[in-house]
Amino acid sequence: MKRSNKTYRLAAIAAAGALVLAACGGSDDKSEGDAPAAKGDGVLTVGQLLPQTGSLAFLGPPEFAGVDLAIKDINAAGGVLGKDVVGVKADSGDTDSGIAPAEADKLLKAKSDVIVGAASSGVSLTVIDKIMSAGTVEISPANTSTSFDEGDYSKPDLYFRTAPSDILQGAVLANLLIEDGRQNVAILARQDAYGETLAKEVKKNLEDAGSKVAVSVLYDEKNGPGDTQITQIADAKADAVVLIAFDETTTIIPKLIQAGAGPKDVPTYFVDGNTSDYSTTGTKQLPPGTLKGTKGTIPGADSGDEFKTRLKTVNPDLKDYSYAGESYDATVLAALAAIAAGDDSGEAIAKEMINVSKGGEKCTSFDACAKLLKDDKGADIDYDGVSGEIEFGKTGSPTAASIGIYEYDAANKISPVKYIKGNI
Repeated sequence: MKRSNKTYRLAAIAAAGALVLAACGGSDDKSEGDAPAAKGDGVLTVGQLLPQTGSLAFLGPPEFAGVDLAIKDINAAGGVLGKDVVGVKADSGDTDSGIAPAEADKLLKAKSDVIVGAASSGVSLTVIDKIMSAGTVEISPANTSTSFDEGDYSKPDLYFRTAPSDILQGAVLANLLIEDGRQNVAILARQDAYGETLAKEVKKNLEDAGSKVAVSVLYDEKNGPGDTQITQIADAKADAVVLIAFDETTTIIPKLIQAGAGPKDVPTYFVDGNTSDYSTTGTKQLPPGTLKGTKGTIPGADSGDEFKTRLKTVNPDLKDYSYAGESYDATVLAALAAIAAGDDSGEAIAKEMINVSKGGEKCTSFDACAKLLKDDKGADIDYDGVSGEIEFGKTGSPTAASIGIYEYDAANKISPVKYIKGNI
């Protein structure tokens, strides 16, 4: 399919079909603070708190593969501070299982300087304080909730993410609906930090553009939507349904079909939590033809076939690739920050994360960026990775990112339609 790129300045949609974004203002620099710098042990240890079980388990393989490939590339290029990077893995599960805190303890006990994860915003909120209190950097490849830029987390700290907040995805999805002529939209979303935030952003942007949100229904994340909630969606007589869900999508879609509100009855739109391969060879399955024409959004630029081929060298069985690029870039950025700091401790890495992500000489691989830092001790680099531009702001979230729009074929496989670049 034809791919195109658009640039948006973030915020509300001013008129149907036009996305107008307002700049968020404020300083982009993290304060270094007055506390004395900690000193690392000389070995950069990267913990991986990613889903091996639970409702986001389909994201685990590509995310683990992204970290593993990054470590492989980093070590092939000479490692960090003269030593190989070490990787340690743990299962983040989901908010229902509640295993993340104990698994995070394992990673901290293993002397992780950086923890890549969690994938779920809700899970990260259960471990973020524990991780930062230990002086370890947490950098998520997939957290999208706006919670990480608000309240206590609005100040510079040890938390970062390579995925953009739902402010951007909500605006892009709303604009897609408007471009497709949808004027009366029904939203069905998980009642958690992820679902509530994204539903709110989609609703806000649609209404700002003059479109109607017929109904916005939240369902219990543990049990999924009941008959009453499915009926609410069906009775709304909407011209589009937005389903903000995780793995439970495979049980929700049949219920919507039975109620006469399935993808063949009403144009349906997915988000990053459920835009996955539902074909007979995917990690999740639905009957062939079920999703034909359904569209979805996933944060991230076009990482290309070469990157997917390289991911297969660390996991030949990969079927999904969502957030692999963000996981790879999270690891590379942490390694570059350690080199720039001359120290592998979490506090030292955190102080350099913004600096290596923006404002300097462009470089697009660990090897190239590391050489710049080694050749010139005062070098200022700007790493742009496989997930696109990152450019951390003061809260540790990207201020520039891309969102991919995908569409399902008759086999329930997704293909990219276009990628939209946005500034937050």
